[in-house]
Amino acid sequence: MRKKRVLILSEGFGSGHTQAGYALAAGMKRMNPNIQTKVIELGSFLNPTVAPWIISAYRLTIHTNPGLVGMLYRKQHDKPFSKLTTMALHRLFYHHTAEVIEHLRPDVIVSTHPIPTNIISRLKSVGLNIPLYTVITDYDAHASWINAKVDRFLVSTDNVRRLLLDRGVYPNQIQVTGIPVHPDFWSTEDKASVRATLNIKNMPTVFIMGGGWGMVANDRLVEQLLRWKDRVQLVFCLGSNQKLLEKMQTDMKFSHPNIVLMGHTREISRWMDASDLLITKPGGMTCTEALAKGLPMLFCDSLPGQEEMNREYFVKRGYGKALQNENVLEEWLCKLSTGENIRMDEGSVPSHFDAPGKDYYSPSRCASEVVKLLDYPNPQPGVLTPHSIPVGI
Repeated sequence: MRKKRVLILSEGFGSGHTQAGYALAAGMKRMNPNIQTKVIELGSFLNPTVAPWIISAYRLTIHTNPGLVGMLYRKQHDKPFSKLTTMALHRLFYHHTAEVIEHLRPDVIVSTHPIPTNIISRLKSVGLNIPLYTVITDYDAHASWINAKVDRFLVSTDNVRRLLLDRGVYPNQIQVTGIPVHPDFWSTEDKASVRATLNIKNMPTVFIMGGGWGMVANDRLVEQLLRWKDRVQLVFCLGSNQKLLEKMQTDMKFSHPNIVLMGHTREISRWMDASDLLITKPGGMTCTEALAKGLPMLFCDSLPGQEEMNREYFVKRGYGKALQNENVLEEWLCKLSTGENIRMDEGSVPSHFDAPGKDYYSPSRCASEVVKLLDYPNPQPGVLTPHSIPVGI
């Protein structure tokens, strides 16, 4: 019998969308090794010359003018892609995308970004006969995710489900699954043991993440943290920001036995297990990974738009707190240094927060639901060749 094939499509605007795709793929393989998965950042795959320029421009805009990003997010929040945007996307991508689908012959296509969702939806409108599932990778539902040709929306919370219902999505098209995380985050390791494995001290530990692009640039926050370096272990993860990592490595104020500096790592799961507190930007993936680990969070430098919505979700439910002033950080570092429990929501474990009125998060649920959907009776997989796409579309 032919193995089931799942094509997972994303885009490189931030690391979270693609990270969710790989997490979903790994989770599905864990559950059923016979499932074949392929994760592709569609724009970079089809346009390897142009896409990096576009992503670099987006990254530069986030650094230099985050307010503009937030304004555009809010302005377009309730508006799906315009006909002009849709037409431009398909002129650029849809012929080549059809070729990729024809070559890979997937049984199901999963999208973790609005652009592939809309491209595949367009192909479905002209004859592509493959189920399309969209995983919304934040704790908000921007209208750009929504398209009538999506067969199933897999969403983070019941609140996102309600937002989709308000925008006309049918109830049977939506499943609350939580955002997928890699199987490494489905369980936790003993804190002392994992610290020994990572060759760090067995003492109160703060993990500071700057996002997938390594945006740790809050000098005031860093200076405040450094004042606690004799009492608290500080682990700085700079992601792909190699320049900042090298700068910090040559700065004597970071030369201390209780300070760890690192760039990109595949061991985030273990570093979270080794830590007592996470300081991070409220990206959807990072927050969900910490949630799965039961790791309390403090949020800094939220980007206007979806990160603000993510932060609001976790703060309201007691699993994180915004760093609105220095007193917040001082309070939690003081608790840490004296061995006090700093769990944000007393009486419940964040990775299983099934208290009345709260969402329930199971780290494996999203992967499990996609595996189940593969076995549901769906239209037979079809292939739309480039030659069968009407030229005028």
